[in-house]
Amino acid sequence: MTQLALKSAGPQGSVPVPPLDAARLTQTPDFLRLLDAVRARREEFQRLRHVPRDVIALMKAARIFRSSTPAKFGGDDLAPHHFLPMVEAIGAVDGSAAWVAAFGSANTYVAALPEEAQAEIYASGPDQVYAGGLYPAQRATRAPGGWRVSGQWKFASGCMGADWIGVGLLADDGAGGSVVKMAVSPATEVEIIETWDVMGMQGTGSHDTRVENKFYADIWTCDRGAPGIYDDTIFRYPPLAFQAEVHAAVNLGLARGALDLAVEMSGAAKLMPGAPVLANRAYFRTGLAEAEARLRAARAFYYETAEEAWDVLQRGDEISLELNNLLRLSASHASRAAADSILQCFRIVGMAGIGSTHRMQRILRDCLVVTQHAALNDATLESAGTVLAGLPAPAGYP
Repeated sequence: MTQLALKSAGPQGSVPVPPLDAARLTQTPDFLRLLDAVRARREEFQRLRHVPRDVIALMKAARIFRSSTPAKFGGDDLAPHHFLPMVEAIGAVDGSAAWVAAFGSANTYVAALPEEAQAEIYASGPDQVYAGGLYPAQRATRAPGGWRVSGQWKFASGCMGADWIGVGLLADDGAGGSVVKMAVSPATEVEIIETWDVMGMQGTGSHDTRVENKFYADIWTCDRGAPGIYDDTIFRYPPLAFQAEVHAAVNLGLARGALDLAVEMSGAAKLMPGAPVLANRAYFRTGLAEAEARLRAARAFYYETAEEAWDVLQRGDEISLELNNLLRLSASHASRAAADSILQCFRIVGMAGIGSTHRMQRILRDCLVVTQHAALNDATLESAGTVLAGLPAPAGYP
């Protein structure tokens, strides 16, 4: 298993400390302080509909947002199977905070920008937060040295705490067609429209963004999905698979939270006179065991595949279609298996879990939103099965 030689989390990042592997990354003092803050303030996230900037600062201190920053600018080139447990651990405490932390992976997007732009992005340090709702792509007009656009975009998760925000441009490709480009600017130059009012993951602040007649110079644009310009291993990892994995990690964490909560509730006060506590009920014990086994089996497939992909890249080889397909399949399966375990926990704890402010039903609502994401929904399983059957991969997959 690869190891990461950490440096201090300060802006200069120059004091070396012993290497940490994936198991220890979630036990650093900065990371534990972050978990304590999320635990204490998760109801605040729900009320505000976003994670406040001071909590984002704790995420930065825990190295979450330098995980996919280019090494040239002080980044960690962190393997997904090291990064994903960080998201999962936060998810066990709060789903919305985990979703926002998951966008520590999003600097793989801005890694495709020209070096001049990236140098400006990381001029103040490697811990930069990027958010972007790139769709629906808005028609851009060519202007000298760049593009001019007006429009509104959806689902910019984490935009309330972002340093940089991306939008999607539908641009002339010079050959009579169109290409989707990503355009990036400081967050202060983008208007946030607070539209996020949903059944779960309320605290992610996945609002709309809007600009009016804004000019983006060419150095601040790149083709959507273009690879990073540096040769860090993380920029050769399949980007769509990585995004599916970071979203699935949230559900894995939520499932751990649900299982731990069910155990906590198992010896709680009885609701009905004469009724046995949950731990003394056979259906509770059986359901708990099934949910635990289901989660652990899904995690094994998920992490095993991620680590195999990283090892392939470190040998200098490319990820095959078959392995890329397994990355996508393992992420979708992990998300669904985790949701099934959460639903089982909700069912076996009985009436105690139905209160509108009870954490169990909050976990359930959050996990159902994750399974609806385009990177993890039913269509991904259909596409995975298509590749497994030896048929041509659907357009845009994996």
